[in-house]
This record gives sequence, C-alpha cells and structure tokens, in this order.
Amino acid sequence: MEKKNRSGAVIFSPYVKGEAVKKVVSMKREDVLFDLRESKLKGRGGAGFPTATKWTLVAAAASTEKYIVCNADEGEPGTFKDRVLLLEYPELVFDGMVIAGYVIGAKLGIVYLRGEYEYMLKSLEDYLETMRKENLLGKDIAGKTGFDFDIIIRLGSGAYVCGEETALIESLEGNRGEARNRPPYPVNTGFMGKPTTVNNVETFAAVSHIVIKGGAWYCNHGTDKSTGSKLFSVSGDCEKPGVYELPWGTKISELLELVGAKNTKAVQVGGASGFCIPKTQFDRALGYEDAATGGSIMIFNESRNMLHVLKNFMEFFVEESCGQCTPCRIGNTKLLEGVEMIEKSEFTFGYINKLKELGKTMQVASKCGLGQSSPNSFISILENFKEEIFNSGGSHGK
Repeated sequence: MEKKNRSGAVIFSPYVKGEAVKKVVSMKREDVLFDLRESKLKGRGGAGFPTATKWTLVAAAASTEKYIVCNADEGEPGTFKDRVLLLEYPELVFDGMVIAGYVIGAKLGIVYLRGEYEYMLKSLEDYLETMRKENLLGKDIAGKTGFDFDIIIRLGSGAYVCGEETALIESLEGNRGEARNRPPYPVNTGFMGKPTTVNNVETFAAVSHIVIKGGAWYCNHGTDKSTGSKLFSVSGDCEKPGVYELPWGTKISELLELVGAKNTKAVQVGGASGFCIPKTQFDRALGYEDAATGGSIMIFNESRNMLHVLKNFMEFFVEESCGQCTPCRIGNTKLLEGVEMIEKSEFTFGYINKLKELGKTMQVASKCGLGQSSPNSFISILENFKEEIFNSGGSHGK
C-alpha cells in the first residue's frame, strides 16, 4: 500500500527496505543488544517492558528452538496505529522481526494478526514472499551463512484478551485464549513450551531504525525515562483524527492543539483500559513517568455525557472478559451494575465507594492485564467527573 505523507523523528523517518537486515548480519549479537539497551526502548504495546532485557533473556535461554511473535492483535478500543504500520510500513515491522531472529537465534517468526484485519492478509503474505525472493527471508539471509529465518501469519478470532501475551500464545497453539499463570514466563516457556519473545508491531518498527542509527540517536528523542517517540491513535471530537508520531513528553494540551480539538472536556489516555483525564490536567505529559499509554487517545468534548462513555467501556469489558478468574468475571459485572444504578438514580454513595474499592482489588487480584486495567476507567471517570455524573443521576440515598 502506498505510504501517506507522514513525517516523524523516528518511526516515520526515512528508511530503506532491508537496510537494517543487511547491516545486522555484519554485527555481533551482543552489539545489537548493547544498542537496544542504550536506546532504553520499552515495549510499545502498553506494558513498557525493556526490549533489550526481554531479548537478552530469550537469547540466553538454553534451547535450540526459539520463537519470535509479533503481537498485531490491536484490540484496544481507539487504537489503530499498528494497522497503519502493517499496511504502509511493513518493511519496518518485518525487518525488525528478522533482526530479532538474528539476535536470539530463532528460526521462525509468527505475526498474530487481529481477526478483524483479515483483509490485510494477502498483501502481507505477498510482501513476505517478495522478501524471500530478495534474500531478506529464508536461508542464509543477506548472504549470512547459517542465518535461516522465516515469518508466517496467523489470524486471531477477535478476542480482546488475546492481546495479553500468554493468552495470545495459547491461541496460537490452538487452545482457548486464556492467560497463563506466571511464572514461568514466555521468555523461558512460551510458544510450544519454547523460549519466546512477544513484541508489539511498533516495537519491531523502532528496532529497525535503532540498528541503522544507534541507541544514542534514539535516546536524543523523548525524555530520560521515556526515550524515543510514540505513535498515537487519535480519535473522537477533533478536526484531524489519525495516527501521529510525537516525542514522549508531549503534553496533552499540545496534542489537542495539533489535532484541532475544541471545547474538550476529557481525554481517555490508553484506550478503554486507560485513564480519563479532565481538562484541569491537560498539562500532564504523555510518558511512562506520567500519563502512560499504548497509543490510544480518545477525545470527548463538552457535548459528551461521561456516564454514557463509562457505560460503553464497562459493557465492553463484561463482554470481553474470558471469565477465567473471579475478580475480572464478577468484578466487571458489578461495576457495570453500579453504572446502571447511577443511570436510574438508585445508588448510594456508600455503595459506589465500595465499588471503587472493588475496582482497586481487581487491579491487584486479577490474573491478567484485562482485569487489572478494566477498573481504570470506572475509578478515574467517577473521580474526575463526579459532579456531572452524580448530579445527572437525580435523587439518591446517602
């Protein structure tokens, strides 16, 4: 697919297909890992785990069989940056996967593609076939004897929980998509019980640039704790929605001005599982040390009813919970019931406060990231918009 006229300091900066692959085969694996450590690159799916640490653990694992998995599930509401990378910049993503294969000693990479992205499948497989013909995939890649690596694509089935890496691996193995108990971790016991690194689409894209330009260059962008840039999927009440590359540390107010958002009441940072920021906090910075996000930015103006927004989010989580653990299975249902009670003016503040405590319990007691993050919206919206929400609820008990 033809690239749109995008520009950015890192991801959307110039890159030639195969450039990083041809360079990496002349490097020592430890030198590549050094560059990644120096870059301080963290996983771009939202969890923010250091990429160099994950790759080092897999590289050091005592196994002759290892795997690379690209998490392209992208099921978080309001997120569509990975789709743009796969459609317009596949060279960045697939070259990054080849680099990972070289560094950790894997023979196979697997792209776990969101089921709703099936329309991309043929174009991506055609691209991979072109890579094989150009000796960027297959045997003795880029002339490096013994460096054999290939990539295949597998479709998900539309389950939100499979964005969690162990549920994703279960799905790849043909099982129900449910999170595993950890430890053991995928770096030791991943796909088919073998050491596996699971990284986001955007993470692999960043790696390709880092190999060419170095870790120090990458660190020149962003902040000390949040290096590099970030792709943001911006949607909602603004004049120019879309995918933007901005350095970490950008203030929410600066992003709102860039996208033409007016009369903004709230910004949901991090998708439905993220936090709702009121306009009194728009000076907060997007970054791991402040307002962290996997990339989703939803904008709500003064015309929006925040109780309706919250109900929409909670209905989503009730639907998408896999039901495996009690805190998530029952907790999300109880939080939704609380929202419906507020709608009907049948709540008491005492009961709502108990639901907030339930949400905090879910954050620590749920088995995976779904249940751990689903209460975020409930807690933050009720805290930051309580006057609007409870006044609109009509009469209620004390």
